[in-house]
Amino acid sequence: MLIVGYCFGIRSERRLCEEVHLNLAYRWFCRLGLDGDVPEHSTFSKTRHGRFRDADLLRKLFETVVRRCMAEGLVGGEGFAVDASMIVADAHRQRGIATPDQLDPKTNRAVAEYFAALADAAFGGATPVVPKFISPTDPAARWTASWGGPAVYAYCTNYLIDVQHAVIVDVEPSTAVRQAEVSAAKTMIERTHDRFDLWPERLIADTGYGSAETLDWLVNDRGIEPHIPVFDKSKRADDTFSREDFVYDHASDTYRCPGGKILRRYRRQFTVPRIGVMKDNSLRYRASKHDCEPCPLKPRCCPNTPARKVPRSIYEGARDLAREIAKTEAYQTSRYQRKKVEMLFAHLKRILKLDRLRLRGPCGCPRRISPRSNRPEPPQAGQAHPRNTADPRHLREEHRSRVLPTRVRRHLR
Repeated sequence: MLIVGYCFGIRSERRLCEEVHLNLAYRWFCRLGLDGDVPEHSTFSKTRHGRFRDADLLRKLFETVVRRCMAEGLVGGEGFAVDASMIVADAHRQRGIATPDQLDPKTNRAVAEYFAALADAAFGGATPVVPKFISPTDPAARWTASWGGPAVYAYCTNYLIDVQHAVIVDVEPSTAVRQAEVSAAKTMIERTHDRFDLWPERLIADTGYGSAETLDWLVNDRGIEPHIPVFDKSKRADDTFSREDFVYDHASDTYRCPGGKILRRYRRQFTVPRIGVMKDNSLRYRASKHDCEPCPLKPRCCPNTPARKVPRSIYEGARDLAREIAKTEAYQTSRYQRKKVEMLFAHLKRILKLDRLRLRGPCGCPRRISPRSNRPEPPQAGQAHPRNTADPRHLREEHRSRVLPTRVRRHLR
């Protein structure tokens, strides 16, 4: 009966019972016969929070459908697209508290689940930033105004689709914040490889997934071409030279300014070698004061400082690869293919009517916007995380042995 409700957009369980009672096709699908009794609406909530609370039946059903699509040739596995869409939570937007300390775990089930998921990368552990308000009824929902309207409490549903026929290969819920969406995308890519042995050559996404760390994870750890715009704010608005005006030389690890002078990380040798990595995971290349002072281009380069400094991310190699891909025709094709995931979100909200959640908490959210999956328990104190136990060098060698795109193989070498 729940499958009937999901497929035909029947959100109310009372109405679902009435529809199944009167519709012969629904009765036949649910194997109730002509004179079978339809369960009461309260049976759904009791069963959901009882014996089926930790079940993954919907996840198994979803994966069975994906395998059938793969068997019929509807999943190519060559290109994936990922995106997230916000869904309003079942929480009053005008009721909120300032800090989690004001919550009582015994208040309701959603509050207890919130405290249990504080370390989850898709919910409480996504970002250390505390939201402006926290809902007392569903604290895991994020207070956000990113959808362009009034601020509300919301979750996000994350889709990973195959762009050949727009088949959804994985779904993951998360709180409505960009860090959680990126973490959900990584989870879906890893789970798709583990369960379906699908290894895409390219990943299509918007600029929100174009951070340096994410691009480095795709290129160096997974061997996937990032068809993603690079998240870059180095462009200056005061008509002075930006970072892109400085040419980097890989051989000497230096920058050359528009005036032909060299920018180096260090101007002298140190007894103890220095790494030089800043807190923002970047390196600093500095010009000499003696070169900058007499330079005629100084008013356009560093008018307010004695010498120019240029930052460079330690993941700049992956960013350069993404910039190189953005100049190809395949990238333009990927930009059009990315719209397929937006079409699926429109179907979810306009056809299936899932524009607002009815269940609360981190455990209630997946039941509505994705097949429930068994999340691994957070590691205990002193215990290594399962993802960190494997040797990364061994993983890279395994990835290199696969048939990877030419650009990625050249970058990994």
